[in-house]
Amino acid sequence: MSQNQNPENCNHKCEGCTADCSSRQGADSFRIDPSPRSSIKKIIGVVSGKGGVGKSFVTSVLASEMQRRGYRTAVLDGDITGPSMGKAFGINEKATSDGQLIYPYVTENGMQIITANMLLDRDDQPIIWRGPMVAGILKQFYQEVFWDDVDFMFIDMPPGTSDVPLTMFQSIPLDGIIVVTSPQDLVSMVVEKAVNMAKMMNINVLGLVENMSYVECDKCGEKMYVFGKSHITEVSGKTGLPVLAQVPLRSAHAEASDNGTIEDLEVPELKEAADLIEKL
Repeated sequence: MSQNQNPENCNHKCEGCTADCSSRQGADSFRIDPSPRSSIKKIIGVVSGKGGVGKSFVTSVLASEMQRRGYRTAVLDGDITGPSMGKAFGINEKATSDGQLIYPYVTENGMQIITANMLLDRDDQPIIWRGPMVAGILKQFYQEVFWDDVDFMFIDMPPGTSDVPLTMFQSIPLDGIIVVTSPQDLVSMVVEKAVNMAKMMNINVLGLVENMSYVECDKCGEKMYVFGKSHITEVSGKTGLPVLAQVPLRSAHAEASDNGTIEDLEVPELKEAADLIEKL
């Protein structure tokens, strides 16, 4: 039931509810398990309060960094209606199946990736689904894909704090999340909502990553703060979370994403975040 709903008006649909009532099931009641054939040791969610802050970029770079460190990594592209991992990793193949499980795309370096574009006839085909259908395919990506001996799975979480992110928080046993923001004050305010949502659901928040912190000139290295003064220190103070990185805008970042070579891109500013994940 909703937080403002009386028990006598409860519709008994607990999955989309955060109320604390006697009829509500336990916190783990919505948890789902991967296939018995799969093995996933640690799961990291990368979240944002809104879209457009580079959450997918941070996800792909962190996963690639952990793969370079010798871990078997995987990326579950949870942004179903705006999938970008196919483009970033240069995936042109469609998903295959053995009749029981779907097989993820495996990169040259051994990363395992599943994204919604692998299920579509065309990459430009829109996904016009309501929330329950989106949540359902996300669960399938976790349960019905063959994840082969994964040390770290990174989930590019759907943006916002609505039904689909809520379902993901409740269904998948996340070992921690990283919250991505950008310098604008408006975005920072929205991020606080995402952090508070995670804390309300007892999700371990590892820290904050500010993307697009400044523009770095390719020739002279001068920093230009095109989005104005950063507010990440203020957000860190309010939430009590560490700032793991402030990532600049670089032309190389956009080129790697556009050319499908994100796996080869190294972003020094994200090393600290990778170090923290490695300690898990």
